[in-house]
Amino acid sequence: MAANLPNFYTVQSPEHFQQLLSEDLNRVSLLNFWAEWAEPCKQMNEVVKELAKKHARLLVLQIEAEAQSDITESFDIEAVPSFLVLRGHVLLERISGADAPALTAAIAKHAIAPPSLPLSKTDRAPAAAVDNYESPEDLDKRMRAIMTQSKVVLFMKGNPATPRCGFSRRITALLNEQNVEFTSFDILEDEAVRQGLKTLNNWPTFPQLIINGEFVGGLDIVQEMVENGELGEMLA
Repeated sequence: MAANLPNFYTVQSPEHFQQLLSEDLNRVSLLNFWAEWAEPCKQMNEVVKELAKKHARLLVLQIEAEAQSDITESFDIEAVPSFLVLRGHVLLERISGADAPALTAAIAKHAIAPPSLPLSKTDRAPAAAVDNYESPEDLDKRMRAIMTQSKVVLFMKGNPATPRCGFSRRITALLNEQNVEFTSFDILEDEAVRQGLKTLNNWPTFPQLIINGEFVGGLDIVQEMVENGELGEMLA
């Protein structure tokens, strides 16, 4: 626990997490998924501490995303920082990214208000509404245009300066170490492209590296290509 904050805990294991969460199923809790390497998490960790101070009844659980991967995966956390507001085991709200105003508003709403109907009884957030319809043909054309905008294009979570998952951070570092110039695209900002690329490239995860308009692979494949010299040959 943080000093002088009896409602603030650093989760040590899945068992510890379940124990804390199950002590009072009517209590509102805030789950903060963070990573040491992600700069936005440092700022949001301070915001979370202030919320813990302000709302004494709020249970605040700090979860280091990569160290507690079982918990992270069980809630489908794909980037940090991410925040879940629960009442017991029921999801009330999900906030992605370093959005302090949204997080503060969510806690003010749920920590004070009486129990209400949850947004969902699963750990997945509802899909965002789409304002303008985009046909599959238009989406395919748009994705291919992005894939060919530069010789090397990296579809990742976040951007090279502030990657929002460990795999994106590692592949960015790898490309930089090889002095590869590349354009990046944040798939967290475009759900249509994010889902469409999984089908177009027949690859279910990110990051995805594109060279000369063609899908090359994810982190493991790129790492192997660096080690055997194939990446250098492809870029020569």
